[in-house]
Amino acid sequence: KQQTELKNCENREQLRICGDLLQANLYRIERGAEYVDVENFYDENYGTLRIKLNPAISPAANAQKFYKDYQKAKNAENVLTEQIKKGHNELLYVESVLDTVMRAENERDLAQIRDELTEQGYLHRQKGKQKNSAALPPYEFVSSDGFKILVGRNNRQNDKLTLKMAGKNDIWLHTKDIHGSHAVVFADGREVSDTAIYEAARIAAYHSKAQNSSRVPVDYTLIKYVSKPNGAKPGMVIYVNNKTLYVNPFNGIEN
Repeated sequence: KQQTELKNCENREQLRICGDLLQANLYRIERGAEYVDVENFYDENYGTLRIKLNPAISPAANAQKFYKDYQKAKNAENVLTEQIKKGHNELLYVESVLDTVMRAENERDLAQIRDELTEQGYLHRQKGKQKNSAALPPYEFVSSDGFKILVGRNNRQNDKLTLKMAGKNDIWLHTKDIHGSHAVVFADGREVSDTAIYEAARIAAYHSKAQNSSRVPVDYTLIKYVSKPNGAKPGMVIYVNNKTLYVNPFNGIEN
């Protein structure tokens, strides 16, 4: 419905044009006229445009009504665009939660997801119910050449891993345009090897919605190029200066 309403707003420029053309031709429009034919100076061929008028009001008032309707359409377009964007982000978030539910391994994982949904207002905390037990730590792996790799279990843990635990020169990984966990390769004062990045990409692909695919795109970049927009849902970040690897998912050997 919102998309349909937004499409209806696309004709707002025609309202402004009608207002301009009426304003330029007020001297030749008689009060009570039901329409007027004017030369359209916005048309490269200067064609004639017939504009329907309200005969109950003056020509000047007709022009002002077109301007008023134009402004209303413009404001509506801005509101609808924002609402559609918000709705899209809500959908992405709910889909990401569903992905973590599908990949949860035990009751403690599910309990943390329930806590997240309660915190975000999607669920009501039951009266007298105690907060769930402490979350399990991120999945931990070690690359074949000795770099520590951590993978978040849920959206809140993804935020903590990426925004608090990782350093600016660590490597962040996430499946490209596919719901999944954040993965981080910890540099520990060294330059992260291509081998570690490749192995971490395979692990990130496994901990995603695409874990059963054979060729998964995984983006990676330095943590310092990853940020969280104000008001963004848990697990939602933006990033730049990334590269992409295409890998086969692999669970790795958990440390």
